[in-house]
Amino acid sequence: QLVESGGGLVQAGGSLSLSCAASKNIFNIYRMAWYRQTPGKQRELVASITSGGNTNYVDSVKGRFTISRDNVKNTMYLQMNSLKPEDTAVYYCNSYPATISPWGQGTQVTVSS
Repeated sequence: QLVESGGGLVQAGGSLSLSCAASKNIFNIYRMAWYRQTPGKQRELVASITSGGNTNYVDSVKGRFTISRDNVKNTMYLQMNSLKPEDTAVYYCNSYPATISPWGQGTQVTVSS
């Protein structure tokens, strides 16, 4: 039901754009969000967006990341600019709060210094 894509390897200061495809019944109902997880740490919320387009970001990505959604295509995006090595993680999408099960496979983002 959730399919993330767009990750990769990029140098610090570079950009990546992530996509999350979801089924229509999920996308039309839920506030959606991007999360990320690094080994040994809990999954953390990165950004969220309501069906109407209101957004929220964790302080560490404000001004660098932009979350958006296309309600016709049932797809959510995360534009990541000025990437830092500490942004390295597996990125996942889910609702906010995260109630959709199972999680997708995630997409790996690696930022080299």
